[in-house]
Amino acid sequence: MAATHPTHGARGAHAPSAKWQWAEGLTVFAAVTLMIAGVLGILRGIMGIAEDDVFVTTQNYVFKFDLTAWGWTHLVLGVLAVLVSLGLAREAGWARAAGVAIAGLVIIANFLSLPYYPVWSVVMIAFSGFIIWALCVSRAGTGAGS
Repeated sequence: MAATHPTHGARGAHAPSAKWQWAEGLTVFAAVTLMIAGVLGILRGIMGIAEDDVFVTTQNYVFKFDLTAWGWTHLVLGVLAVLVSLGLAREAGWARAAGVAIAGLVIIANFLSLPYYPVWSVVMIAFSGFIIWALCVSRAGTGAGS
């Protein structure tokens, strides 16, 4: 009697590969994380525009800007992040590159605003780094046949 063992090619033609599921999962992770980062950026922007007392001020910082200007910067980046995350959720082709770009801008904005809200800036830099990683590791077009 010959034993039959399924081979790697024995899956159905429409069954997604583990590689595809991994890529899809990273895209969902990036979309959700970018949505959270965007909403938090919007809230941080509102706090900055209202000149909330949550923010600290540093007298001798090279990149010193008005708190209201930082508020508007974070508000605009937050709105763009939310819009891009919606595009990622709908698997729009433009959203992957836009997500990397927005996350990069969020990193820069949070680096420049470190003296105003240091711990949260570091948290947002880490969030954005994970977003960039997830969008760059999972490639669009990685299909079940790959």
